[in-house]
Amino acid sequence: MYSKKEYAIKAILFAVTLTTVFTLGAVFFFIFSEALPAFGEIGIIEFITGPVWNPTSPTNPAYGILPLLCGTFLVSLGASVIAIPIGIGCTIYLAEIAHPKIRAFLKPAIEILAGIPSVVYGFFALVILSDWISAIFHNTYRLNALNGAIMLAVMMIPIMVSLAEDAMNSVPKELKEAAYALGATRWETLKGVVIPASLSGITAAIMLSIGRAVGETMTVLMACGNTPIITWNMLSSVETMTAAIAIEMGEVSFNSLHYHALFAVGAVLFVITFAINFIADLILAKFTEVYH
Repeated sequence: MYSKKEYAIKAILFAVTLTTVFTLGAVFFFIFSEALPAFGEIGIIEFITGPVWNPTSPTNPAYGILPLLCGTFLVSLGASVIAIPIGIGCTIYLAEIAHPKIRAFLKPAIEILAGIPSVVYGFFALVILSDWISAIFHNTYRLNALNGAIMLAVMMIPIMVSLAEDAMNSVPKELKEAAYALGATRWETLKGVVIPASLSGITAAIMLSIGRAVGETMTVLMACGNTPIITWNMLSSVETMTAAIAIEMGEVSFNSLHYHALFAVGAVLFVITFAINFIADLILAKFTEVYH
């Protein structure tokens, strides 16, 4: 039997959980309800596949978000290509190779990077990193996708390392000791036991860090140049969905088509983020079933 105090605690926790669910549902409903007029007037297919985003044109406004999708994908992909090998390498070193004193110093130092405001990363990219890239590649655009991708990679690595290292440390010591007892070396144990057993956690760390890259606003706004064009050139200026919302929302007229179009951009971003998390859950479920 539960006491009155336990019932009260259960009721409070249930209320907090219900409030969280209700808040998320309200945000979901608000975004999509404000996006529906844009989808209705522009058309979902035309909105997603349209090659021109120029909603402020006085004569021929265009509401195609394909350039924004391309910019978001290009910067996030570039950041992932940079961050994943470095992040997983750091994770393996910290979890399995580094001396405890070195680990005690490096892990907090890496985690501190996650607490630096994104505007600081963006300012560094705007003032310093962009000049370095221009000096190396002699590119036309001082602010470009590569500039933003490098900064996003730096922001992704602390999240990835922290979560993935915890996953590797959670592997039972009995599994490692059994591998050593069978004559396996440290590298064989790492490859055949530790990584497979912690793969679900490593995958989750990668997916969460990619989600951080896709949803980042201030850094890409300051680093990428904000030119809505379709390109696969990392040295070209691009604009992401988050940057478009941040730049334009403060200047649009309430209830205008441009206003609703920006909510539609947010709705598409919401769907993309949900898809990333859903795919991550499928992967996690698969590897959890195999290795546990």
